Amino acid sequence: METQESLRRKLSGAEDLKSVVRTMKAVAAANIGQYETAVSSLGDYYLTVSLGIIAYLQQNKINSIVEKRGTKSRKEKLIYAIVFGSDQGLVGQFNDSLADFAYQSLQDIPGEKEIWAVGERVQLLLSDIGFNTSKLFSVPGSVNAITPLVQNILVQSEDAFYQDQANDVYIYYNQPKSAANYIPKVKRLLPLDETWRQSITTLTWPTKLIPQVVGESKPTILALMHEYLFTSLFRACAESLASENASRLAAMQRAEKNIDELLDDLNHKFHSLRQSSIDEELFDVVSGFEAFALTQK
Repeated sequence: METQESLRRKLSGAEDLKSVVRTMKAVAAANIGQYETAVSSLGDYYLTVSLGIIAYLQQNKINSIVEKRGTKSRKEKLIYAIVFGSDQGLVGQFNDSLADFAYQSLQDIPGEKEIWAVGERVQLLLSDIGFNTSKLFSVPGSVNAITPLVQNILVQSEDAFYQDQANDVYIYYNQPKSAANYIPKVKRLLPLDETWRQSITTLTWPTKLIPQVVGESKPTILALMHEYLFTSLFRACAESLASENASRLAAMQRAEKNIDELLDDLNHKFHSLRQSSIDEELFDVVSGFEAFALTQK
C-alpha cells in the first residue's frame, strides 16, 4: 500500500522529469528555427545557381542531355542511396517511416543497392530490413556542422559515380510539412539526365537581357554543378534535421501531457491519503475524548 512518503517521492520525480521535458521542448523548438532559416536562405542561393546553369545551357545551345552509362561489365547496375536519419531517440516514427519509405522505393528500382546512412538509428533499421549499409555518417548537431558532412558525402558520391562504381545516387530524407508533421522524400542526385534538365529549364531568366557566361565553359559548368549538388545535399540534410526536431518536439509535448495527467493522479491520491490520515487522527481524538468523558461520570 502506498504511503504519503512514497507518493511524495513520486511527485518529486515527476516534477523533475517534467522540467527535463520542458528543456528538451525549448531546445527542439530553437533548433527547428535555425534549420528552417538555413533552408530558406539556401533557396535564394539554389535559385542563383540554377539560373547560372540555364545561362550555360542557353549559351551552348544544349537542348537535351543524353544519359551515359559505363562500359564496365556488370550484370546489374549499382544503386547508391544516401538516407538521412537520426543518431538520437525520442523522435517517434521519424526513422521507422523513412526506412519503410526507402525500402518500398528502392524495391521499384532495379539493381544492386548500397546504403550510406546518416545516423545510427536509421542504419540499424535499414540493416534489419536487409540492406547493405556500407558507410555511416554522424548526424550534424548544428547548421555549421552540415557543410563538412555534405562535402564529405559529395566527394565520395562523385568519386564513385565518375569512376563508374555507381550508376545512380539517390537521397532519402524527411521533409517538414507543418509544425509537427513531415513526409519522407526521395530525390535522384546523380546522374544528371534529361528529366533534370527539363526541371531546371522551367525557370525563366528574371530580365530581358540575354545571359552570358564569362570565362571558359567547362570550368564554369563544373563549378555550377558542384554547387547544385552541394545545395541539394545541404537542403536535404537541413530539412531532415528540422523534421527530426519537429518530431522530437511533438514527442515531448505528448510526454508533457502524460506527465501532467500522472501528476494530477498522484496529487489526487496524495491529498486523499492525507485527508484519510487526518480523518483517522480526528476520529482517534474524538473517541479518546468520549471515552475520557465517560470515565468522569
